[in-house]
Amino acid sequence: MRVKVCVLSCDLAMRQNSRMAHALSLNRRTLLQSLGLALAPWAVDAESATPDAAALALYDQPKYPPGFTHFDYVNPNAPLGGSLWLTPPSRAGSFDKLNPFTLRGTAPPGITTLMFESLMTSSWDEPNSVYGLLADDVELASDRRSVRFRLNVAARFVDGDPVTADDVRHSFDTLVGPYASPSIKVQFADVARVVAEDVRHVRFDFRRANHELPLIVAGLPVFSRRWGAGKHFDDVINEPPIASGPYSIERTSQNRDIVYARRPNYWGWSLPTRRGQYNFLRIGFKLYRDETARLEAFKAGDFDLIQEFIAKNWVRQYTGPAFASGELVKRAFPDHNPAGFQGMVLNLRRPLFQDIRVRHALALALDFQWLNRMFFYGQYKRIHGYFANSPFEARQAPGQDELALLEPLRQELAPEVFGELPGLPTTNPPGSLRANLLTARGLLREAGWHYRDGALRNARDENFTFDYLDSQGSMARVVTPYAQALARLGIRMQYRQVDYALYQRLMDGFDYDMTTVRYLGSPSPGNELRDRFGSASAAIVGSDNVWGIRSPAVDALIAHVVQADSWAKLVAACKALDRVLVCGWYSVPQWYAASHRVAYRSGLFGMPRTLPLYYEPEAWSMACWWSKPGARPAAEQQP
Repeated sequence: MRVKVCVLSCDLAMRQNSRMAHALSLNRRTLLQSLGLALAPWAVDAESATPDAAALALYDQPKYPPGFTHFDYVNPNAPLGGSLWLTPPSRAGSFDKLNPFTLRGTAPPGITTLMFESLMTSSWDEPNSVYGLLADDVELASDRRSVRFRLNVAARFVDGDPVTADDVRHSFDTLVGPYASPSIKVQFADVARVVAEDVRHVRFDFRRANHELPLIVAGLPVFSRRWGAGKHFDDVINEPPIASGPYSIERTSQNRDIVYARRPNYWGWSLPTRRGQYNFLRIGFKLYRDETARLEAFKAGDFDLIQEFIAKNWVRQYTGPAFASGELVKRAFPDHNPAGFQGMVLNLRRPLFQDIRVRHALALALDFQWLNRMFFYGQYKRIHGYFANSPFEARQAPGQDELALLEPLRQELAPEVFGELPGLPTTNPPGSLRANLLTARGLLREAGWHYRDGALRNARDENFTFDYLDSQGSMARVVTPYAQALARLGIRMQYRQVDYALYQRLMDGFDYDMTTVRYLGSPSPGNELRDRFGSASAAIVGSDNVWGIRSPAVDALIAHVVQADSWAKLVAACKALDRVLVCGWYSVPQWYAASHRVAYRSGLFGMPRTLPLYYEPEAWSMACWWSKPGARPAAEQQP
C-alpha cells in the first residue's frame, strides 16, 4: 500500500508583483477580513513586531489570542531529558539518502519534522491558521497578489548562520527547480517569483489571486544556501541538512537506524509555537523490513511506541505477558482527522480501465461487509469518496451551492452527478455479492466484454487480465477474496508483490495496473488537489495523480476550491469535486478506522491531558510527550 504524505512543509497537512499595502498596521484587520484572509488583530508594524505577533488565518480569526504563550495541547513545564525510540511501518526497511525533497531514493523517517522549519507553522487544534516560526511578521498585499514575511532576527541554522531572505529564496528556487521532486513544483505553480528585499524581508509574488497560497508559501521548508552548494540538488544525497529545526542528526547505523539529538542552542525554544515541545534529548528510529519482526521487536523492548494499521494484528497479536503485566499499554486514541482516501486505484493510462462501465464493474466485486466481518473484526468504516470523515464529503443529492458550480460543466459530466449520489455496493441484506456481480456482468457486456472459452474477452479476443501491485504483503488476504469474485466474472487479477524500492520506482513512473493508496485527509483542502487530481500532474513523474485523471471539469472544480474565499464556498467546491470523482468510478474505495491504534511502553512517558484535534500519533509523541525522570534504566538512556 502506498502512503502519500506531502513533504512541502513540516507542519501543514496534513498547501505578478503588486505593491504591498502601506500602513497595514492600521487597516490590516478590516482589509484582510474583506479579503476573507484574516491576520491576527495583534499583528503590528514590522519594526515593532514581537516574536508572537505573526498569525494568519484562512477564513476566521486565529484561535490563539494576543500574547499566547503556548498551544493548549502541550505542557509548557514538561521536563527535558530521556529518549524516545520509534519505528515507521515497514516499507523500505532502510534509507539511502538524507535529502527528503528529491525523487530518487528513500529518506530516513523524522527528518523533515525534526530538522526542517517553515516560515510559519500550524497548530493542531484548528484547521486554517498558522503562527510565526521563522517569520515573526507577515503582510498581505491589498490585491492578494503578494505576501511579505519578516524573518525572526534570532533564527539560526544548525551551523550558527542566520536565516536570511536569500536562504528562503534559494529554498524556493531549489524546490521548484529541475532537480527536486517534480510534484513539489505543482504546489507552488501560482508563485511567480520570490524576492529577497533585504536580509530579513522576503516577498512572494503570485501570478494570480489564490486564496490559500499565502498559507502554502508560509509552509515552505527553508534550508541554508550552503547545503550542497555547487551540486545539482539531486546529487545532494548524504550531506546532513543545514536546516534550522530543533534536532540534528547524531548518528546513523547501516542505513537502518537513525538518532536525532536535541539542540540545546536551538534558536526557537522560547517561541510560543515551540514552548513545551520536543522535550526528548534524543529521538531514534529503527527500521524493519518485515511487519512481524517489527511487532516482535516492540514486544522485546527495542522501541517505545507502535501504531498498528491492521485490525487483525490489533486484536490478536497485541497480547502476551508484557501486555498482561501492564509493561506495554494498548490504547485507542480518538481520531478526529479527516480520513481522506484509501482505496484500490485504477491506472487510467492503461486502455483497460478507460471505460467508466468497466471501472464501475470492478467496484461492484469488492465485498466490504464480508471483509469487515471476517478479517477486520468490525473495526472499519467504509470510505465512500475522497474526503471521508470530513465536512467536504458529498452526500445524497447536490445542494444549490454545489449545483451553481456544476451546472456550467453539465455537458462534460455524467448525468449521475446531478442526482442522488450513487451508493457503493453492499452485501447487507437484501443485497448480496451475487446480485452485485450480476450488475457488474451487465456493465461489462455494455462495454464490449463477453465470457467466452473460460475467460472474459473483448472483440479483439483479448483476455481481461491485470496485475495488483503490492510492496508489503499485508494486502494479500484482502486481495484474494476480491480476485475470487472477479474470477466469477471471467476476470483474472494477478497479485504481484515487489520490494519497496522497486514499488516506489514503478509508482513514480506510473507503471502499474492497480494498487492501494492512502492519502491523509486535510482539514482545509486546497492547492495539493492540483497535484492529486489535476490534469497537468497526470504526466508529472512522481505526482500524486496515480489515477492519471485528465478532466477539464475536475480542473475547474479544483480551481473553485483554491479560490474559495469563505468556509461555505470551500465546502461547496469540495463536495462538488468529491461528487464528480465518485461518479467517475476511478477507484474501489476501501475503509478507515475511527481511532488511532497505539501501543507503548508504560511508565516511561508523560503526555498532556489535552489532546490536539488533528494529529498523527508518531508526530504527537515526538512533539508533545516527555520522559518521566528516572523512569528508564540508566543503561537505556542513550539510544
